[in-house]
Amino acid sequence: MPVNDIQKMPITSMGSGFIPTEFIPQGKDEYHLRDMQERSGIDYRRLTAFEIEMLVRNRNTSDDWNQIFVSDAFNPELVRNCKFYGLVRIGKLEPYCLSFSNLKLPVGLYNSTIISCDFGDNVVINNVHYLAYYIIGNEAIIVNVNEMQTTNYSKFGNGIVKDGEDESIRIWLEICNENAGRSVIPFNGMLPGDAYLWSRNRDDQDLLSKFKQFTEQKFDNQRGYYGKVGHRTVVKNCAIIKDVWIGSDAYIKGANKLKNLTINSGPEGKTQIGEGCEMVNGIVDYGCKVFYGVKAVRFIMASNSQLKYGARLINSYLGNNATISCCEVLNSLIFPSHEQHHNNSFLCAALIMGQSNIAAGATLGSNHNSRGADGEFIAKRGFWPGLCVSIKHNSQLASFTILAKGDYPAELNIPVPFSLVSTDVSYDRLVVMPAYWFMYNMYALARNSWKYIDRDKRNSKIQHIEYDYLAPDTVNEMFDTLNLLEELTGEAYLELHQPGRVSTKVESVKHGKRLFTSDIEAVDSLEITTDRFENSKRKTVFMKVANSYTVFRNMIKYYGTLQLIELINHHNAKSLGDIIKNLPTRLNRTEWVNIGGQLIPSKEVESMKTSIKKGKIKSWEGIHEFYELEGKEYTRKKMIHGLSSLQDITGIKLSSLTGYQLKELLLQSVESKNWLVENIRKSREKDYSNPFRNMVYENDAERDAVLGKLDDNTFINEQEAELIEYTKDINALIKKLKLK
Repeated sequence: MPVNDIQKMPITSMGSGFIPTEFIPQGKDEYHLRDMQERSGIDYRRLTAFEIEMLVRNRNTSDDWNQIFVSDAFNPELVRNCKFYGLVRIGKLEPYCLSFSNLKLPVGLYNSTIISCDFGDNVVINNVHYLAYYIIGNEAIIVNVNEMQTTNYSKFGNGIVKDGEDESIRIWLEICNENAGRSVIPFNGMLPGDAYLWSRNRDDQDLLSKFKQFTEQKFDNQRGYYGKVGHRTVVKNCAIIKDVWIGSDAYIKGANKLKNLTINSGPEGKTQIGEGCEMVNGIVDYGCKVFYGVKAVRFIMASNSQLKYGARLINSYLGNNATISCCEVLNSLIFPSHEQHHNNSFLCAALIMGQSNIAAGATLGSNHNSRGADGEFIAKRGFWPGLCVSIKHNSQLASFTILAKGDYPAELNIPVPFSLVSTDVSYDRLVVMPAYWFMYNMYALARNSWKYIDRDKRNSKIQHIEYDYLAPDTVNEMFDTLNLLEELTGEAYLELHQPGRVSTKVESVKHGKRLFTSDIEAVDSLEITTDRFENSKRKTVFMKVANSYTVFRNMIKYYGTLQLIELINHHNAKSLGDIIKNLPTRLNRTEWVNIGGQLIPSKEVESMKTSIKKGKIKSWEGIHEFYELEGKEYTRKKMIHGLSSLQDITGIKLSSLTGYQLKELLLQSVESKNWLVENIRKSREKDYSNPFRNMVYENDAERDAVLGKLDDNTFINEQEAELIEYTKDINALIKKLKLK
């Protein structure tokens, strides 16, 4: 039977030999990295005989008092009942107490075992049973901790390998796929875009090797780095803290186990970790909050994200400004602004591309009974599954898709944005309503964009995150949907009038365009179906196709006109001639990619990848510079995309734009804005007018007391005020440009 390998060593080894001899560089000692890390600026000296006498009188012990160094402002009266081993350096100790969140403790070191540590000025170390190999900042408070130590091979959550270690111990994040086919190496500072780029492109080994190289060059593989606790950080009532680097101004209370972590914190974003949490092998970025029984293993939390109430996050990347409570998330890459609050929701092997909200009972899990490898799920921006949704991997959904409550028995591929998808059990069919958000859920759609802008608390906005529902990605999807609806409508028409005849795509599109242009009422009389959206024999039926087609065209035109106004304002154009003169030379609508929440033209992404492989981009910092440059260029490139979209949807060549056409476009944009604002109010008004919504209230007054009055809704009032201002601005612009 195997037994525990417990070794007997001299007591003097307690504070020495931190780095095995074979891993100490020639001419260095075991403290060379510690001395490099220690940047307090304190001028340490040896203890005086009187100070040693005072320390002994206060029931302190040391294996070698000559190894204790202190500042000139050291007060031995404030060190009591401690055991010191190895080299210990102590800063200023003054007779004060430190107070934080109703906790008041005297400055000093009390009732603790301390092994080879450095302390800044006026720290509180009280009842720490085992504190080893840490550098503690000024006015830090560490109290009631069972074990807090750093090993000589500490990596602080980064996926690196130290001297003498085998490659097999490297930490990988197995995101997007349970089969580890999209694994990435975590590192402190990894952005959502980095994780996305690395998890895709799996056929490009040159690119993947560069990503690994970039990660390894961020760190050296020397052993012997100490753990750190930053200035003013408070750690209390914790069980085990091992190989954890903690920034300044953090607050950690009641954690069960924290191991192999970087916890970024500071005035730019204070991080908090609370009761009952267990976190292993991860990176926690600035401004994060983790509370109440959270379990996180192999993970990254981007800045200002939250885990709460027993959430489980494993092998996953959680994007900025995202919140997960209660539920379980495995093997997933989640872009910024994600909400998942309910205990009985489950997310696995997924790429969720932001502005998402997953409801109770949603089971978005991998397919364990498949003949092949575990599946994947991709949802673009604005994914909202309803209560108790269950889907089959592999599946993929367009931007702003709502999955209505139900079990979806087969794989889905829904390319239609802003749609409501439901499974109709009675007729055994899949039902898709394009443009549902615009027609029936406009309040939620508009508020979705507004609230995430308001909640974006990132201090460092390296990636420019797009929250507007009208953007290059969604507009391109609407164009594709218009083409699809034309084709499917033409197919349905030809099948009705020429049954059995196989029509070509060109014929179908031609007839579909004619119907939408000259006989749109006939469209509603057709049953328009497809077999491309679901991997099953049942049919997929479209609802309200005529309305959807019109809405999508109007929204694209509105988006394009907004970008035309952006051009006018940017160049302060005073006439139609000025506008035409400042038009971009080429107006070609381009493809865009969502890189971690940042929209970037596809050709720029491909160019960036080529630059990486050719060695022109040499580091993750170089990639981040690319993000920042694209962020600065985004407004201009979005404007070009919008102008191209306007030209495509209207058929008007903008370089030949007439005053009459421009005036019509501007006035139509007011109509579209008015329609959107009306629908914002109408979609919210249903909560006040529907008798089934009202039946839980005794009267309207009670309802208004609970919900607030509709007329007092701040968001609706803001939108209506914006409409008034927008109308004034357009009228003023028409007058300024002298359009008749």
